Amino acid sequence: MEFVRMGIVYIHLIACCVAIGLVLTSDIAMVRRLLNTDPPADLHQVHLPGLQRTVTVALTALWVTGIVIVSLDVRTQGLAYLQNPKLHAKVAIVTLLTFNGIALHYTVLPALQKAGSLLKLSFERRLVAIFAGVVSGVSWFYAALLGVGRPLSWKYSLFEILAAYPALIAGGIVTMLLITALAKSRKRGERRNADEAAAY
Repeated sequence: MEFVRMGIVYIHLIACCVAIGLVLTSDIAMVRRLLNTDPPADLHQVHLPGLQRTVTVALTALWVTGIVIVSLDVRTQGLAYLQNPKLHAKVAIVTLLTFNGIALHYTVLPALQKAGSLLKLSFERRLVAIFAGVVSGVSWFYAALLGVGRPLSWKYSLFEILAAYPALIAGGIVTMLLITALAKSRKRGERRNADEAAAY
C-alpha cells in the first residue's frame, strides 16, 4: 500500500508541475509581449488552445489523484485525518482553481484570442483577465507549497495557512496593472512619434 500511495503522489506531483510550468511560461510570454515594443500580431504564438487542454488534463489528474490519496490516508489514519486544516486549505485552493479555470476557458481566453492582445480589451475585460490570470498563477504555486508543506499539518489554523494568499493575489493584480499601464503608455508614445514623423 505504501508503494501504491507513493506512485499516486508521484502522478499528483507531476500533474502539478506540468500545470505550473505551463502557467508560468504563458504568464512570462504575456508579460514579455506587453513590454515588447514590437510584439507579434496575435496571441496564437503563446499556444492558448494547447495551454487550455493541458491545464484541464492536469487539473483533472490533480483532483483524481488527490481524492485517491485522501482516501488512502483516511484508511490508514482514520476519519480524524479529514480535520487537518492544511487539507482544507488544499481543497479550497484547488476548488478555486477549478472555478477560475472554467472562467478562463470559457470567458477570458476566448476574449484574448479574439482581441489578439490584453491591451486591446476594454478596461473591464482587461481587469477580469488580469484577475483570473493572477488567481491561476498564485493558486497553482500556493497549492504546490501546501503539497510539500508537511510542517504545516495540524500546527496552524485554516486562516493562518491561507493568510498570505489574498496578499499575493493583491500584489499580483497591482503588478499586472502597472505593467499594462506602462505598456499602454509606451504604445501611446510610439503612436505619437509615428504621427509626428508622418506629419514631416
